[in-house]
Amino acid sequence: MIRVLLADDQLLVRAGFRALLDAQPDIEVSGEAADGEEAVRLVRELRPDAVLMDIRMPRLDGLAATRAITGDPEFDAVKVVMLTTFELDEYVFEAIRSGASGFLVKDTEPEELLRAVRAVVGGDALLSPGVTRRLIAEFAARSKEPAAVTALNELTDREREVMALVGIGLTNDEIARRLVVSPLTAKTHVSRTMVKLGARDRAQLVVLAYESGLVRPGWLG
Repeated sequence: MIRVLLADDQLLVRAGFRALLDAQPDIEVSGEAADGEEAVRLVRELRPDAVLMDIRMPRLDGLAATRAITGDPEFDAVKVVMLTTFELDEYVFEAIRSGASGFLVKDTEPEELLRAVRAVVGGDALLSPGVTRRLIAEFAARSKEPAAVTALNELTDREREVMALVGIGLTNDEIARRLVVSPLTAKTHVSRTMVKLGARDRAQLVVLAYESGLVRPGWLG
């Protein structure tokens, strides 16, 4: 059973998500929080598998709450998915840098929400290639000169290649086709790269790919 914590200051939003999630045989809502402070407290108390976290909340906003959760090794297994009103919310990329595993717009289709919850808990990619590309484009417009990421020296040439393909928004299946390898091999390369770089998930690989200069503006075609 996948246990989900809902964190949103709007009661009707939480009620809608609860009704959808609790109707699934493999998902249950383990708790609800109306602000970031309550969300952090309930994560500590309930140990959910995933948190659907609104960005804008009173007392402690979603970004600060996400940093508190993802920055604590005790909660390494907890995945945070940010909820936003707009696809290119100004805080979305900061949320991923803060440790969120991805984001969803609040008016997403029910099937997409369910798929996203199952995917992120299963360790798969949450961000769709199209959304990833838009995020990268937004980040590229604001990015500074790439910083040196010494951990990249630990990667093999193939792992660097795979990381760059993740960075431009390709799925494991697309990477496999591009490199003429099996999807399992592609997934293994992605997993090993994440371990070597200490990335929590695929979303953070995108950030590192851009910040290190491995992926540059103009690669989005």
